Amino acid sequence: MVIATGTGVLGAGAASAASFYNPFSGYRITGTWQDHLNSGSLGGIDYGMNVGTQLPAAGGGTVRNIPDNGTGGHTVTTYHDNGYRTQYMHLSRFVLADGAVVGTGGIVGLSGGQPGAPGSGNSTGPHLHWHMIDPNGTRISPLDYLGGGGGGGLPKTATEQDGIPGTIFWQRAQNWLRIESGYTGPIDGVPGPNTYAAVQRDMRDHHGYAGPIDGVPGPNTWAAVQRLAAAHGYTGPIDGVMGPNSWRGFARFLNEDRWD
Repeated sequence: MVIATGTGVLGAGAASAASFYNPFSGYRITGTWQDHLNSGSLGGIDYGMNVGTQLPAAGGGTVRNIPDNGTGGHTVTTYHDNGYRTQYMHLSRFVLADGAVVGTGGIVGLSGGQPGAPGSGNSTGPHLHWHMIDPNGTRISPLDYLGGGGGGGLPKTATEQDGIPGTIFWQRAQNWLRIESGYTGPIDGVPGPNTYAAVQRDMRDHHGYAGPIDGVPGPNTWAAVQRLAAAHGYTGPIDGVMGPNSWRGFARFLNEDRWD
């Protein structure tokens, strides 16, 4: 799930943050915030995932790597411009140099947690531990930060009404592709070759696209997208030429709650 921050649960102090999202909404929560408090921890959210899973930054900022951070093992902290920090624990490997600047969705490390493995700390099984720290130094739940305790959510795209794809449309598309087709780039609403290659992979797997996965969409790519759109109210030709009605049908699909 993705949310553009502003005046929501964070108030005006969060306005300097361009966007934050939950990179792990597609993974099962194996330890809740309350579970951590009950065990004597200061709090956190655990997501079950295989060792070596790429960990996207929930928001842009400056990266600080802390090797063997006590019980948390290898820990990466992202310092955000609004004074908040996000921390991922039990990493198997850092990806960026200490002090590097990362954008929202950029990969900051690989998950770990295998008991006894380097960087695992006191982990009892492969997973990611995630928490945030507010400007006062208090540990907070990232799901509360994102709103409603459920991880926040992108607004629905107006493309469903006006037939014009814009930033929110493509953010929702990137989040859909992250969940369903292995997209690992930023959720920035700016489509590029990685976004389009993920579209092609999804169209190949689900909508009959048989062309190359080259990140350069052409008529065959868009014809497959039109087949997807046809299942969501598009009634025009499958001709590979995207127009307002094609985009509206595609947007109805992207506006489904599961891609929030």
